[in-house]
Amino acid sequence: MRTEILVKQGDEVVADDTSDVRYQIASVSKQFTAAAVLMLAEKGALALDDDLGRWIGGWPAITLHQLLTHTAGVGHWEDFPETDLSQGDGALLATFRDAPLKFAPGTRWYYSSPGYVLLAHVVQRASDTPYRAYLAERIFTPLGLSRTFAGNAPAGEPDLATGHDADGNAVDSWELDITGMGAGDLWSTAHDLMTWLDALRTDALLSEHSRSLMLSDHGHGYGYGTFVREVNGRPAWYHTGHNRGFKALAGSVPTVDRRIVVVSNTERTDPRTLERLF
Repeated sequence: MRTEILVKQGDEVVADDTSDVRYQIASVSKQFTAAAVLMLAEKGALALDDDLGRWIGGWPAITLHQLLTHTAGVGHWEDFPETDLSQGDGALLATFRDAPLKFAPGTRWYYSSPGYVLLAHVVQRASDTPYRAYLAERIFTPLGLSRTFAGNAPAGEPDLATGHDADGNAVDSWELDITGMGAGDLWSTAHDLMTWLDALRTDALLSEHSRSLMLSDHGHGYGYGTFVREVNGRPAWYHTGHNRGFKALAGSVPTVDRRIVVVSNTERTDPRTLERLF
């Protein structure tokens, strides 16, 4: 079991306890989902005010912006106890669609990983490319994230951490190709995630306008795939992640140009207790 920490301030590395091992980064993956949606918006392949029903039939008037900001009214995992992975992603989408919304879209905030699963399906349909392939072709390869991939790990994939519960027992991975897609499906290293954070300081992937949309508070302490809040008296944006056996954090304190990555394969780690890193 291991917790790795990487911190940079400007161009200087101020903490580095890392390896080439790849960890599940859980909901930190939502940063990449949001970026994929924004990239397609920049190309005109979709619009942030599109109704979800344009891309996935049968939905009420929910916009992509509302899904990105967790204001669509879609529930979280505990709101869908009937989820059955054996039926595939079509059944999963139907389960989400058939459940009543928790509130009228745009009126409240409620964290929803299923909302990001829906966004990943929109990315697939708008790009006509499988989601994990889109991330690989449009984000991972251009940025040089050679140790990062999405979805269930292929048999024999090297340098993968095994998740552990709080008692130190090894645990099986969550399913990442269907329920995890877009919401918590990425494997990465601390250094790849730092490269990702560095890229969000520049136009390497997203325009200044898109980065502003992603990293600004849209009214509930959340941007697109990022929490946007004050930590230790300074504005920060970040996301934490928790899959079975894994914890993660990736974020930034822009006023001092500080970037923080935490990856861990033990549920004993609580990245929120590491606020001193900010």
